[in-house]
Amino acid sequence: MTDTTFLDWPFLDDSHRSLWRSLQDWCGTYSFSHDDDVDKQCRQLVRDLGAAGWLRACVPAASGGLSEKLDVRSIALTRESLAYAAGLADFAFAMQGLGSGPISLFGNRDQCRKYLPAVAAGKKIAAFALSEAEAGSDVAAMSTTAHRDGDTYVLNGEKMWISNAGIADFYCVFARTGEAPGSRGLSAFIVEADTPGFEVTERIDTIAPHPLGRLAFDNCRIPAASRIGPAGDGFKVAMATLDIFRTSVGAAALGFARRALDEAVRHSSERKLFGAPLSALQMTEASIADMALDVDASALLVYRSAWAKDCYQERVTREAAMAKLYATEAAQRVIDRAVQLFGGSGVVSGNIAETLYREIRALRIYEGASEVQKIIIARQTYSGSRR
Repeated sequence: MTDTTFLDWPFLDDSHRSLWRSLQDWCGTYSFSHDDDVDKQCRQLVRDLGAAGWLRACVPAASGGLSEKLDVRSIALTRESLAYAAGLADFAFAMQGLGSGPISLFGNRDQCRKYLPAVAAGKKIAAFALSEAEAGSDVAAMSTTAHRDGDTYVLNGEKMWISNAGIADFYCVFARTGEAPGSRGLSAFIVEADTPGFEVTERIDTIAPHPLGRLAFDNCRIPAASRIGPAGDGFKVAMATLDIFRTSVGAAALGFARRALDEAVRHSSERKLFGAPLSALQMTEASIADMALDVDASALLVYRSAWAKDCYQERVTREAAMAKLYATEAAQRVIDRAVQLFGGSGVVSGNIAETLYREIRALRIYEGASEVQKIIIARQTYSGSRR
């Protein structure tokens, strides 16, 4: 039922089309469990995604990855396919990429050798620790500090809303090192989960359950060799990582929206109302048309951004912001219409429309809320910059 004509768009090549078809085969045969123990389920998904080879898209070829450098189109296609099948599978894949992204992009040889092959194999779980309670989208307001002490750094502070908190083997943590004011005085570090002075102090429940929590650093001492890139380059590291994975958030939203559209078409074709299929009503046709339009417009923006990053320009801040903003907002509309078409069953726990409704909501917030994406797009438009 899914419209696959997007695979023929010039944004993609034969390797991407082959990847997509292989993913469809795997998702069609894999048993996506619904264990109440979300931590256990995530660990199993990471192991299975690694064993199947899908996590190779998360790291460069030199570390056992799929492509010479991170290929955003491969990441986006994988996230869209997994999100269509199961939201938690998309989450498990995405966090392996985002959590290790700073190392893939800026890590030295020893760091890449130590962490990235294990990430690709599903043997180490990664986490990205940027947000704080008072410093989410405003990264420059970060208060966690890292003080240099000889050949070590001492970290103090807290991180909030950190995905994979409690199950990650290592965390890419951003902290203020003070080389300059604001965003220019941040650095990135690798912190092992068993490091003394580090603790997961709270687990946070959300409407679409996944491992999420608060981290605390209390005189947490790590080797200076754990710093990723030069001191003071933390903001650059974070933004370059988000430049890749922000586009992929739009791809995940696209996967949710495609699933909602397909399910709504199936249901409205089978459901009888006043002696005829629900699909025969003009109001239903109008809803399906709006949903299909939103799906295609999202796909165009997502794969344009991914293609631009892979083939055309180093920074895609504007394109990635547009892709994430439009695709996540559009998916919310598409899924809401699907719930409406399902009627009462659409709000019953476990119904696919109800599940998608819970899954999509967080995507409009994390990795930069929709309002922040509008600020980014507007400022780049005012400045005349496309990067």
